Amino acid sequence: MSRLIKELKFFARQGGGSHKTCHDRTRIAGRLGALLLSLNIQVKSLSHLKAKHVEHYVDARLSQGIAKRTVQNEMSALRNIFRMAGREKLETSPRLSNQALGLSGTSRAGTKQAIPDATFQVVYQKALEHDAGFAVTLKLARLMGLRSQEAVQCSASLKSWRKQLEQPEPKLHVVFGTKGGRPRQTRVLNVAAVKEAVEQAIAIAEQRGGRLIDKPDLRQAMNYWRTHTTRIGLTGRHSPHSLRYAWAQDALAFYQQNGFSRQEARALVSMDLGHGDGRGRYVERVYSQGGLE
Repeated sequence: MSRLIKELKFFARQGGGSHKTCHDRTRIAGRLGALLLSLNIQVKSLSHLKAKHVEHYVDARLSQGIAKRTVQNEMSALRNIFRMAGREKLETSPRLSNQALGLSGTSRAGTKQAIPDATFQVVYQKALEHDAGFAVTLKLARLMGLRSQEAVQCSASLKSWRKQLEQPEPKLHVVFGTKGGRPRQTRVLNVAAVKEAVEQAIAIAEQRGGRLIDKPDLRQAMNYWRTHTTRIGLTGRHSPHSLRYAWAQDALAFYQQNGFSRQEARALVSMDLGHGDGRGRYVERVYSQGGLE
């Protein structure tokens, strides 16, 4: 079985994608191997893996209460591994289609909603009482539509942002922690509020060796972020990603109020979020849950 796990992880790393995508795929590969081992299912190598073994995995994940959409994503990763390993018949097996596995009928819209301003103020005050650096990181995530890792790593960009905020109609360069390592420029919707937050952040970072979250490495900083966002109430529909949803709603309204058509606004927000201009309709449908019509 150890050989199977090694092979699964090897081909998981061969499948391309960002560092995070490869990391997630490798973790899923290890989970499949570990599950088969726990069920005492003996599979010597990837060449001996069968559709029924993957079905056992899916059944186990669903029985653990894992969402269908999550298991769909895991199956996509496993199909990628099978393809890289030359197991095309297993990859395309009718038994392993989403419909056959009972995974069809889900939506990409997800379960998150834009966090209401009043709710954000409550969690922000809780954060402020505990850790000013964590609180200002949270504020920047809300003001700039940052993903969690982008927010945690934004301290490296603060002085650049200070300069960029002096430009007319400023856009901030989001460089660190981006998905797939793709930097982007994000329009500043409220210049005064962002300037204030950036100055607060710079003052705190200067006291902490350049960090907002005072941990020695990214892994520990992300663990701190996840633990403390949960502790202050950012869970479920209002997880940290709901701050990004709220920013997207604000941005759609901002662009339309400034003379852009709805279609143009969608494309601009999509680019601001780092999705490219071709996913505007998706952004409006998904990110506008719980608010904008």
